[in-house]
Amino acid sequence: MILLDYIVNLSIFSLLVSVPLVIRSFINHRPLKQIGLLAGIYAGIVSVILVMLSFQQDGYSYDIRYAPVILIFAYLGPAAGIITGVFSLLARLFSSGQWEAAIIGWTIIMVSFSVIHLFIKRLSSVKRSLLLFGTYLLIYIITVPIIFNVFRNQPYFHYQYLLFVLLGVLIGVLIIESYVKLHRLNNRLSDMYKMVEESEAKYRLIAENTSDLIMVMDREHSLSYFSPSHEIVLGFQSSELEKMKLCKFIHPDDVCRFKDTIESMFEKPESKSFEFRLQHKEGHWIEFESRCMPVKGENQTIEHIVTISRDISERKKAEEILLQSEKLSIVGELAAGVAHEIRNPLTTIKGFMQLYKWENGSDEINDLLLSELNRIETITSEMLSLGKPQAVHHHQTDLRDLLENTLELLSPQAHLNDIQFNLSVKEPAVFITCEKNQLKQVFLNILKNAMEAMPDGGNIDIDLVTKEDRECILSFRDEGSGIPEEILPRLGEPFYTLKEKGTGLGLMICNKIIKQHNGTITYHSKPQEGTTVEIRLPLMNPIKEASSI
Repeated sequence: MILLDYIVNLSIFSLLVSVPLVIRSFINHRPLKQIGLLAGIYAGIVSVILVMLSFQQDGYSYDIRYAPVILIFAYLGPAAGIITGVFSLLARLFSSGQWEAAIIGWTIIMVSFSVIHLFIKRLSSVKRSLLLFGTYLLIYIITVPIIFNVFRNQPYFHYQYLLFVLLGVLIGVLIIESYVKLHRLNNRLSDMYKMVEESEAKYRLIAENTSDLIMVMDREHSLSYFSPSHEIVLGFQSSELEKMKLCKFIHPDDVCRFKDTIESMFEKPESKSFEFRLQHKEGHWIEFESRCMPVKGENQTIEHIVTISRDISERKKAEEILLQSEKLSIVGELAAGVAHEIRNPLTTIKGFMQLYKWENGSDEINDLLLSELNRIETITSEMLSLGKPQAVHHHQTDLRDLLENTLELLSPQAHLNDIQFNLSVKEPAVFITCEKNQLKQVFLNILKNAMEAMPDGGNIDIDLVTKEDRECILSFRDEGSGIPEEILPRLGEPFYTLKEKGTGLGLMICNKIIKQHNGTITYHSKPQEGTTVEIRLPLMNPIKEASSI
C-alpha cells in the first residue's frame, strides 16, 4: 500500500513538473523577469500538493515534498529554494504533528543547502541536484533514525522513502533537462530557419533581379530551375520554359558543341566556359557567354549542371567597332604611303598616255589604259582622303538646297539610264551645320550606288523630314536588286564591296563623314526589293541660328 502511495506521488509530481514546461513551449514570449520568484511559488504549491498526498506511518507523515525543494535549489538558487521550502514546511505543519522534528529538520536542510550552493554553483544543474540530494540523504540519516529515533529498527522503510525522493529528483531532472535541451534545439532550429530564410531571400533577390540567366539542368538536359531573368532576356513565359528542353532554343550550329561540353562535365567534373546563341521568342538570336559548374549529389556523382549565362551582344558589337577602328587605322596608314608612292608616277604615266593619244589619235587600247589610270587615280584620291586628316569648316547650310544641287549634277546621267529622281521635302528649308563638299560627296556616292543597282532604270525616292527632337532624317530608296541581309552588317568595311570594280572605300568614307557630322547612317535592304539608306543628322542649334540672323 505504501508503494502505491509513492507511485501516485511520483506520477502527480511528474505531471506537475511537466505542465508549466509544456505550457511554456506553446507560448513564444520573452523570458520572465521574476522567474525565480514565480518558479519558487509554483514549486511550493507542488510541495503543498505532495504533502496533501502524504501517508501516515505510526504518527509520522511521509511524502516526497523535498524533491521539488532540491530541484529549485539546484536550478534557481537559494532564494527560490527557500520560498519553496517555506511552502513545504507550512503544509507539513498544518497536515500533521511532530512540529519540533519537522522544524529542526527543515532548518538544517535549508541552511545546509544554502551553504553548499555557494560552493557548487559553478557546476551543472544535474550535478548540483545530485549533490544536494546527497546532502539531504546525509541529513536525513543523521536526524531521523539516529537523533529523533524514528523507525530505527526499520531501515527498509527509510531506504524505500529515500529511494522515492531520489526517483522524484531524477524524474524532475530528466523532465527539466529534456525541456531545456529541446528548448535550445528549438532555438537553434529557429535561428537556422531564420538564417535559411534570410539566405534564401538574398539568393532570391539576386536571382530575380539579375540580368544573367541561371539554369540548373540534369543529365537529360531538362531544366529543373531557371531564373526569372529568362522571361525578360528571352521573352518566354515560365510555363513555356518548363515544357521545353534547352537544346530546342539553342542555335543549330551550337547544339553539338553545347551537348559535348555538358556531357564531358558529367564525366569529368570540371567547370567550363563557352559561348553559344539562344533564340529569343521573337526569332532573333542572342549571344551568351556561359560558365558551367557541375554539382555532385549524395553518391558523389555529378547530378546537375549549374549554368550562368551573360548576354554579350553589346560586347560583341564593341569588339566589332574596335576591329573596325583598327582596320580604319591600318587603311589610313596604308593610304598615306600608297598616295605618296603612287600618285606622282601615276601622273607622269597618265600625261604620257594623253600625249600619245593627242599625237597618234584615239584607239581602243589607249582609251582602255587611260580609263584604268583614271580608276587608279580615283582609288588613290579616296585612300588619301582617309589617310590624311583634312581641315573641315562647318557652316550653316540648307540641306534641301544641297540635295537639289546634287541631283542636278546627276540628272543627265540618270536621264541616260532611264532613272527618275523623286525628291520629297515638306519643309521649305532645313538648316544644319555641315561641310558642304563632304556631304555632297556622301550624297553622290549613295546615289551612284543606287543608280548602278538599277541597270534597267527605275525610281530613286529621296525623302527629307524633320523630327521634334531637333533631328532630320534623309532616306534614299532605290528599286535595285537589293542586298542579302547577312551582308548588311559588313557594308562600310574597308575593301569590302559587291561590285566587280569597286574598292569598298566609298561607303567607308560616307560612314566617316556622317560620323564627323554627329549623325548616323543605316542600311536596310531585301533581295529583289531594293535598298534604303537612312541618314540622321542633327538640326542647327536654335541659339546659333538666332545669333547668325
